[in-house]
Amino acid sequence: MSDALQFRPAHPNPNAPHLAHWPARLPLSITVPEATLWHNLEVSAARYPDKVAYLFMGQAITYGELKRRAEALAGWLQHEAGVRPGDRVLLYTQNCPQYVIGYHAILRAQAVVVPVNPMNKAEEFKHYITDAQARVAVCTADLAGIVHEANQGVPANERLRHVVVSRYADQMPPEGQDDASLNAPAPLMQWLRAEHPLPEGFTRWTDALALNHAPAPYLGHPDDLALLPYTSGTTGLPKGCMHTHRSLMHNAIGGGLWGQSTADSVVLGVVPLFHITGMLYGVLGPIYNGATVALMPRWDRELAGSLISRMKVTHWTCIPTMIMDLFNSPNYKHFDLSSLFYLSGGGAAMPEAVAQRLKDEFGLTFCEGYGLTETAAPTHANPPEGAKLQCLGMPMFGTDSRIIDPTTLQELPAGQVGEIVSHGPMVFQGYWRHPEATAAAFIEIDGKRFFRTGDLGRVDDEGYFFITDRLKRMINASGFKVWPSEVEMLLYKHPAVQEACVISARDDYRGETVKAVVVLRPEARGKVNEQEIIDWARDQMAAYKYPRIVQFSENLPKSGAGKVLWRVLQEQEQASQAPA
Repeated sequence: MSDALQFRPAHPNPNAPHLAHWPARLPLSITVPEATLWHNLEVSAARYPDKVAYLFMGQAITYGELKRRAEALAGWLQHEAGVRPGDRVLLYTQNCPQYVIGYHAILRAQAVVVPVNPMNKAEEFKHYITDAQARVAVCTADLAGIVHEANQGVPANERLRHVVVSRYADQMPPEGQDDASLNAPAPLMQWLRAEHPLPEGFTRWTDALALNHAPAPYLGHPDDLALLPYTSGTTGLPKGCMHTHRSLMHNAIGGGLWGQSTADSVVLGVVPLFHITGMLYGVLGPIYNGATVALMPRWDRELAGSLISRMKVTHWTCIPTMIMDLFNSPNYKHFDLSSLFYLSGGGAAMPEAVAQRLKDEFGLTFCEGYGLTETAAPTHANPPEGAKLQCLGMPMFGTDSRIIDPTTLQELPAGQVGEIVSHGPMVFQGYWRHPEATAAAFIEIDGKRFFRTGDLGRVDDEGYFFITDRLKRMINASGFKVWPSEVEMLLYKHPAVQEACVISARDDYRGETVKAVVVLRPEARGKVNEQEIIDWARDQMAAYKYPRIVQFSENLPKSGAGKVLWRVLQEQEQASQAPA
């Protein structure tokens, strides 16, 4: 047989130690089809037209209907909003079927999905309009006012031209026919059913779909830009990560294969869909496999327990705090969790006691994983048959990961702490309109392009990776990444703030929380208190991001060049929290 003939891709690092512990059920690498993400929905709709794709608050939508609505919205985007191939379209909703429809409608229009965190406020939202150079947005009614306010706050020539607005109730049972056995709390139902004024010039979702415009012929390619999720760094505003259909397709397939997901799987979709992890395990992977997703608009432990029990959920990707909260429910003994087959997550370490409780009570192994927005979620994962606790896992299909000295860039041996770098088909193409940041994010090793994660870690003798620290300034609050520089920039908008430095503080529930050390302007001293700064920040920033603690200081420690020494403040905070 010719050497040119290969049935599957070769592993990029055949000498990697973790391959000796690789699950026998899995191939080392996977062959990704020459197809787009839109094609995945077409295939599943053809295979399972009447199968439930998503269940949302008691209302089901089938794969056939999901495809039809996505096509109708794609037609509206093209015919009414003038969306052209490559245009960026903002997608700004909480978890709901409209997010999935909107996502695939944008792809069907051969445009680029720009997911925006629904916790973001108007000041934050402006950046997504201007930086992504977006002219169209898809949002829900509860967020339409924020879109309007943000849009009015940017230069006229950079504003959105079209916004289509859905109510959550558009994909729920008719009013008065809610399923009481779901155990959905009354405030949640009131929020979902609430009426909100439609800003002038915005288009109702139902009106857009009713036009039933047929989209233009689809000419998408696997290497087209498909997704532009934003992530922050140590400096500046959030940057868009450029992902093609191909880089996303790899993890959409690999993630399901790793967790043994099939068309008969039932997924609990509760991790926010705007987040790369929620997107992969709640949208892309299930649609590729033809699975069913029980979709939650936001976390609620009683609703989660009810859905797992009634829907016989088999797969749940989450953050550890959700499991801890579920265990704290007074009703958890009445939940039937016996259908759960694969439990995975990341964002924060799973406490040993909780992991043991899962094992003892339910026979479940929590499989921690690791990935970033830049890597379309996982580059590493723990296999259920060989999981290690508080461990990132082993590099996944076709991934080559190393530990390097962050200064000399030389590879380090097992056991030594250095920066985690990864090479693989899921790695992004670069930062949108930031060539310098893109160049700084990559390094070449053995002729291959490795992404510098900015995370410090080590690898053990068996090839499992562990995280130890972060090179980048990042706070991990219940799995949500908070970038101090972004919070600082917003704090500087407060008229009383002269200087601000944001650090992490220990939090028993969130793991870490946000603390701001603030120097007040002279005229504000004695007139503004800490709580006023916190209250102002709450109105300006996403809920997970605003400082929960504010400490006033006469000055901030600085280097000879005048740079704020945030590490000094961080070390002081850690010392103050250390046990006596």
